[in-house]
Amino acid sequence: MTESDLPAPDQAPGAPHPRETQRLFGQTAAEAELCAAFAGGRMHHAWLFTGPRGVGKATLAWHFARFLLATPPPVDDGLFGAPPPPTSLDVDPDHPVARRILAGSEPGLAAITRSANPTTGRMRDRIVVDDIRQLARFFGLSAADGGHRVVLVDAADEMNVSAANALLKMLEEPPARTTLLLVSHQPAQLLPTIRSRCRTLRLQPLAPHDMDAALRQAGADAPSNPAHLAELAAGSVGTALRLIMLDGLGLYAKLLDLLSTLPNLDRPRALALAETAAARGATDRLDLIFSLLDTALARLARTGATGAPPPEAADGESALLLRLSQDAHAARIWADAAASLRARVGHGRAVNLDPAALVLDTMLKIQQTALERS
Repeated sequence: MTESDLPAPDQAPGAPHPRETQRLFGQTAAEAELCAAFAGGRMHHAWLFTGPRGVGKATLAWHFARFLLATPPPVDDGLFGAPPPPTSLDVDPDHPVARRILAGSEPGLAAITRSANPTTGRMRDRIVVDDIRQLARFFGLSAADGGHRVVLVDAADEMNVSAANALLKMLEEPPARTTLLLVSHQPAQLLPTIRSRCRTLRLQPLAPHDMDAALRQAGADAPSNPAHLAELAAGSVGTALRLIMLDGLGLYAKLLDLLSTLPNLDRPRALALAETAAARGATDRLDLIFSLLDTALARLARTGATGAPPPEAADGESALLLRLSQDAHAARIWADAAASLRARVGHGRAVNLDPAALVLDTMLKIQQTALERS
């Protein structure tokens, strides 16, 4: 397998690559802040785009990179007055920069992601120092044209220590006419010195109508219940695409139906669920089961803490959440259970515990929590 055959580490399954995404939905405030900084001459040399996965951080970074490379810098009024300040990061798809970026041949842009290990041919799980060091060649080749240069790192929190320190040196002494764009899902994992040298721009989860528009742009099948999907995906298009591909709405409804038997868990049904997760090639389904169980426990804790359930992500969910988590005491119990089970599942996956046994064990622990609460 060649590196070109490997899945792109900065592309959500089932979605177009961020550089191919024509429109950005639900991030008007972030886009306006970038336009204002550019027009007002307050452009920071490094930007850190943060927020939940799948809300458009990488798409915004690619839009901004395209804009910076295609848009002349603001000038003084002169004889004929300054052009109006930009109100959008949109660039005509026929613009030469847009065409080159789409083709992956723009000389003013360097995109840093996890790379393939030349020894194993497999995608690394971290960005390594050699990925950052290749920027020295990039700056050497593009310095003569006198234009702007953009470095895009996605995701910055995937850098190992050596790579982070190499990038930090660049942030401390940024090359001339260069903007660094860092995408980060978990900025707390970055070096504090990296965060302090960037201007942070946090993106928000998408509202249901923006989610629907983004999913249609990605070519996803229309969900059976858009409101349920938006709620379960927590405003993340990437999560929503995964739920659509794996019938996450249907699986979540089945999990809630099983949880509705608590505190007397229906063990035969729990065992049947465990067996489906242990089937050959069911790794994605197993991951989704644990993710959705974690979501359900978090929503139980939220219901008890606030006294009201969140908007439903499945029919009948509200009644179940209120029955199992009626007050702050129950909220604490469910929150503690979620943390404990998260660690337990992580350990079980790390030591290759039988998937069926791990799912059944998780359901029995949830039953034990329900009995303690009652």
